[in-house]
Amino acid sequence: MTELFLVFLVFGLLGIVMLFMNKLLGPRSTNPTKETPFECGSPYLQEEITPVPIKFSLVAFIFLLFDIEVVFFFPWALVFKEMGLTALIVMFAYIFVIVIGFIYAWKKGAFVWD
Repeated sequence: MTELFLVFLVFGLLGIVMLFMNKLLGPRSTNPTKETPFECGSPYLQEEITPVPIKFSLVAFIFLLFDIEVVFFFPWALVFKEMGLTALIVMFAYIFVIVIGFIYAWKKGAFVWD
């Protein structure tokens, strides 16, 4: 218990020292160009900014969702023999939820790129 407290104390002190060193050694003058706001690398309120279509975000989100879900197959495969029938039933339920989500996204047209 005391080791954990010491670790938190050391990291807390390290954070305080780093903040102090930043104030002491950091730059003091500002640049007007750096102070101007920008949006996604474009000048602020630029007229010709073309927004990213929501379809791109939807496809990216679905890719990440299914990609992360597939990662869980590896640990399941490693412990399948020890768990036996229970692991098989749980994985069928897991695959069922993934397939239902995939069918829902397909019916909504998330995979149609116009």
